[in-house]
Amino acid sequence: MSEPVRIDKWLWAARFYKTRSIAAHAVSGGKVQLNGDRVKPSRTVRVGDSLEINRNGLSWQIEVLILSARRGPASVAQALYQESEESVRKREAVTEQFRLASASTPRPQGKPDKKSRRQLRSLKW
Repeated sequence: MSEPVRIDKWLWAARFYKTRSIAAHAVSGGKVQLNGDRVKPSRTVRVGDSLEINRNGLSWQIEVLILSARRGPASVAQALYQESEESVRKREAVTEQFRLASASTPRPQGKPDKKSRRQLRSLKW
């Protein structure tokens, strides 16, 4: 039997968050739910638990397959969990919406010249 792993440590090892403290902050802030419940960062994760992770407007619905407290390569981290097909479809749809919104946002061609800067400044003040 494998030893228990804290949820913040597991999220860091599975590469959902860059640091363990960021993972702990996300769990404390309610961005991560374990089996549908809001939990504390010290809560242990078990094989078979379901997690819902919300980060930057994206959502993952995953099932824990392997427990690990060590952060390894991305290929190993992806083997720690299995994402549901519905979650993948929703996340791809949201990513596509973000991409389309970004493409439709007007962008300046370059740095404004002196006259344009004066006009912008007059609009702001």
